[in-house]
Amino acid sequence: MNPQSNAPELTLHRHDLVFVSSSAWRSLVEARAELSLELLADGWVDRGWPLVARRALPGEPRGIALGLSLPPAAGRLHFDIVMRPADVVSSRPPLALEHAIADAPPHWQPTLAKLLELGLRHGVKARVFGGLAWRVLTHLDYLTARSDLDLLVPIRHGSDAVLLAHELAEIERTAPMRLDVELVRADGAGANWRELLAGKAELLVKTLAEVKLMPAGQFLCRGGRS
Repeated sequence: MNPQSNAPELTLHRHDLVFVSSSAWRSLVEARAELSLELLADGWVDRGWPLVARRALPGEPRGIALGLSLPPAAGRLHFDIVMRPADVVSSRPPLALEHAIADAPPHWQPTLAKLLELGLRHGVKARVFGGLAWRVLTHLDYLTARSDLDLLVPIRHGSDAVLLAHELAEIERTAPMRLDVELVRADGAGANWRELLAGKAELLVKTLAEVKLMPAGQFLCRGGRS
C-alpha cells in the first residue's frame, strides 16, 4: 500500500482509510485489554492495515474517531477507537470499485462489472466499504452468503442521483447480493439510495459530524464530485 500522506492538513470523510503510527497503536493496545487479547487487532497496524474514519460517539474524547472490524472467523468484533491527529500517518479515500473486483467472490463479479459500467457511464468513481473492502485490504475473508455489497457512489446533481437510484435498482434485481449504497455529495454527506428511490421528501443524511433529516431537494442541489 502506498497511501499519500496528508496528516498535516487532515480532512476526512466517513469511510476514509486512515493509517496510524505503529508506536501510537502499540500504546493504545497496551491501554486496552480487549485489543491486546485479539491477535489480529494487536498486530493490525504492523501489518500495514488501515482503520476507517467514522462519526464520533456521544461522550467520546476529542480526537480522530476510527473503527476496526474483525472478520467472522474472529468473532466479527468491532472496535471504536480514538487517536490523536498527530498519530495519523496518512489517509486516503475508500477503495475504488475497480480495485475490488478481482478479490470479490466469482458470483459477485458480473454485478460488480455492471456497477463499474454504471459509474463510467455517469462519469463517477464508485468506491467500496464494509466487508468487501476489508477483504481486499487484509486478504481475510469478511464475506458470508448473507453479506451485502457496501458501495459509495458520488452524485453530481439531482437528476443524475434519481437516475442512478433507478439504475441501481435494476442492477440489484438480478444481483446475488443486496446493495447497500450511499449516494455521496462532494462534502462527504451521504444518503441511502433507497430513500431517494422511494421519493421521500426528507432523507436521512450522514456526515462525519452528524446524522440529520434534510429535505431531498436541499441534499440534491449541493451535488457531488466523481
